[in-house]
Amino acid sequence: MSRRFEGKVAVITGGGAGIGRRYAHRLAEEGARLVIADFDPEAGARVVAELEQIGNGGLSVPMDVTDAQAAAAMADATMAAFGRLDILVNNAAVHLDHAQLPFTIEAIPEWRRVLDVNIIGGLICATACRAAMAASGGGSIINQSSMAAYSGGNAYAVSKLGLNALTVGLAAQFGPDNIRVNGIAPGLVDSEAAVEWMNHPDRKGIQDALVGGQVIKRPGTMEDLANMALFLCSDEASFITGQTILVDGGFTKKAY
Repeated sequence: MSRRFEGKVAVITGGGAGIGRRYAHRLAEEGARLVIADFDPEAGARVVAELEQIGNGGLSVPMDVTDAQAAAAMADATMAAFGRLDILVNNAAVHLDHAQLPFTIEAIPEWRRVLDVNIIGGLICATACRAAMAASGGGSIINQSSMAAYSGGNAYAVSKLGLNALTVGLAAQFGPDNIRVNGIAPGLVDSEAAVEWMNHPDRKGIQDALVGGQVIKRPGTMEDLANMALFLCSDEASFITGQTILVDGGFTKKAY
């Protein structure tokens, strides 16, 4: 197996389950040490224990991505434990049903919560980690977007489109520190949350409908996303920054 990340240190927000957990395992398998920054301390600790079983453990840091002081403390803890920080994956998000909000004045507080976590949370964590990444010689930031950014229609889609714009801005601002910033926009994949969402009685047939709209006629997987994430974090992608790359089987058709 390739060891592209030997000696590297990666922080994954929301890494205690789902896509973030899959990223953590794949990065660890290729040599990285992991910091799992998750709102749920038990979930984060479980993932670190799993990584220790494959011989490459890490650190669990309970953290709310909307808390700037907590994000700064996470970066400090990473440097204290490992002496460097090379990769940040902004994976934590409010998603799916939790972001299906009505367009009403009464729903504005919940809209603010979605935007605060999904956009401002990424900004907070990126800025908190910038100095440590620069001191380590640079690195890579991945912002977890969604194909929903290109369809609009709800708070989740609005937040992910905003995150795409943030990716462009961060890439320009962090470039002088040799920090590349890119995004991944998945389609519906087999994460625990997505499977639960698809299996709701009100969404019978939704997976078949989505796959039917794809060019590649199979369901997406977390492994598909991990393959892209590891590429973007590696030296193989050293000339790529400011991009959000769709990994949705061709569901989203773009000619620009």
